[in-house]
Amino acid sequence: QVDPKDYTFSGLKDETVGRLPGKVAGQQFVIQDCENCSIYIFDHSATITIDDCVNCQIFLGPIKGSVFFRDCKDCKCIVACQQFRTRDCRKLEVFLCCATQPIIESSTGMKFGCFQYYYPELALQFKDAGLSIFNNTWSNIHDFTPGENNWGLLPETAVVQDYVPLPNSEELKAVRISTDATKSIIPITQGRRQKSSDESCLAVFFAGDYTTANARKLIDEMTGKGFQLVQTKEVVMKAEDAHRVFQQCASEFIPLLEKGPVVALEFNGDGAVEGCRSTINEVFSGTKVFVSESKASASQDVDNFYNFADMQMGM
Repeated sequence: QVDPKDYTFSGLKDETVGRLPGKVAGQQFVIQDCENCSIYIFDHSATITIDDCVNCQIFLGPIKGSVFFRDCKDCKCIVACQQFRTRDCRKLEVFLCCATQPIIESSTGMKFGCFQYYYPELALQFKDAGLSIFNNTWSNIHDFTPGENNWGLLPETAVVQDYVPLPNSEELKAVRISTDATKSIIPITQGRRQKSSDESCLAVFFAGDYTTANARKLIDEMTGKGFQLVQTKEVVMKAEDAHRVFQQCASEFIPLLEKGPVVALEFNGDGAVEGCRSTINEVFSGTKVFVSESKASASQDVDNFYNFADMQMGM
């Protein structure tokens, strides 16, 4: 028998509270009427609503459905979810991983950055919540409020711990957290920020035992060489999608699509295509990877793929 009290934080002031991995286990959670609190949900949940909270620091592990902030102000948050919504909020700063387009309504002074966080249980919690670490539209905000400039992006140099510090309670210290950007479970993307170059490159990995590891390895290699990771996507492709995206090389890749979803990465920077092609030849010689042929075709590759993926995901 589920006791709602175990899944609610209500009316707290000046407290540090949380739930350890395994303690929420996919239930829904409610946070309401809290002030000056540090709140940490180190587990996956079904949905979370946060109402009337002021000056709180909040960490929310992967949420299978939606997270909804209402009437909150001056809160700093780290959130991973399928859907993100706010209504009547003021001054929320959010490091976000969101599978669909985040929505804000009647909210002002909103700032967004890319989710960055690690603890050992987090990868499995993403899986349990049905979220892909590669589907993160954190900067693609839909603002329902007419006419105003209600949101912006956090500085690229923003450090997670300056916003949501690590928990100081004995119980929660047991979680082995790292906020080091290079360890983040979610690849850190540029999103809608200004690109540094007019040259991008698309790389697509096909489903297999090492897809995630291979994608991460390429990200590490490319960012290590100074290229920027703009966006990532994990999505199922059909044969007709392959023709649209891979064009004349489609027939080579179509048989690979039956194994499961593909993972696509967009890198940006002068020489990105050459850098990406040579890295893939050196590091992934035995793996079939689609990679843009030339600077000229690459921007079309990126557009073709992401236009298809956005339609797929109903963006």
